[in-house]
Amino acid sequence: MPTEEKDPATPTTPLPLTDAVGERLYRARAIVVSGEINQALAARVTSQLLALSAESSDPITMYLNSQGGHVEAGDTIHDMVRFVDAPVRMVGTGWVASAGALIYVSVPRERRFCLPNTRFLIHQPSGGAGGPASDIAIHAQEIIKARERVARIIARETGRSIESVQQDIERDRWMSAEEAIEYGLVGRIVERKRDLKG
Repeated sequence: MPTEEKDPATPTTPLPLTDAVGERLYRARAIVVSGEINQALAARVTSQLLALSAESSDPITMYLNSQGGHVEAGDTIHDMVRFVDAPVRMVGTGWVASAGALIYVSVPRERRFCLPNTRFLIHQPSGGAGGPASDIAIHAQEIIKARERVARIIARETGRSIESVQQDIERDRWMSAEEAIEYGLVGRIVERKRDLKG
């Protein structure tokens, strides 16, 4: 009697927990963005957005908890969320700060949710360039451009004037979930997953 051949692509041992969780999140069309915003995170989130959008036009839910990080990495995720065809729902949790806030406002306000204890922080980009004075001057100019761009995005997505936002981001501007609704960052506070459909 011939023996049954095993498919070499079939794993013989259970998937590691991280792979099993990742597979479950993929099937649920959910993306978790947690921790520092950097190039590695931007590459992972971009891949997930493109794959999920190619598979279906059903909504994608992104759970965001970040202290911020690299502005250009945040730009990458912000732009990619707007680029894909599938609509993205944004759920803030914990804290949504700096470049994290830039990602958060990449979707229309009616698709911006947060859990009750989420805190928000908007501020201008900062730098720490060293080296020759000419290089420091170039970096300073780029930070000014980034500050203006961030202010324009926040103004556009909150309905506030750019002058008002520029003033607000001169220093750290912290907001509770309720204050973020009043500011125009958040569309709705939710407590349970089923509230996203309400």
